[in-house]
Amino acid sequence: MKLSVQKQLEKWLSEAENVVVAGVGNPIRMDDYVGVKVVQDLRGKVSEKVFLIECETVPESFMQQIIDFHPTHVLLTDAALLDSKPGTFKLVKPERLTAYPAFSTHTLPLRIFCDHIRDTIGAKIALLLVEPEKSDFGEGLTPTVQASRKEIVEALVKALPQ
Repeated sequence: MKLSVQKQLEKWLSEAENVVVAGVGNPIRMDDYVGVKVVQDLRGKVSEKVFLIECETVPESFMQQIIDFHPTHVLLTDAALLDSKPGTFKLVKPERLTAYPAFSTHTLPLRIFCDHIRDTIGAKIALLLVEPEKSDFGEGLTPTVQASRKEIVEALVKALPQ
């Protein structure tokens, strides 16, 4: 278990009342789909204080559902190029997404999405990002990212409100 991320999640979620966990990613781009897979794995393992959403490549389509849930915290899980070895995952605040990417699998850059949610409902927002090994066309996660997915799910089950 990557203890630093576990501790960061526990600290970030320590005062959480209602949490949205939104999985982002493209189902036909291999490891890019890890965020959605994390959300799928959390089903049945979290309380009613946690709203799980499989956003795929269009998180903006779920904006109203997120707002209507009145979350204190919104966590987006996604694959991202972190300049790290494949499978590395980090908890990142949206302010650290300094540049809107020139290429993204998402219709709307995540920074704009995060800013809108924060400005609309005042929720704390963070991204749990995973370095992909392969984001070629195809289905299924690589073994490296699959192992990280399991660690992330374990960390979230422990950190999310009960």
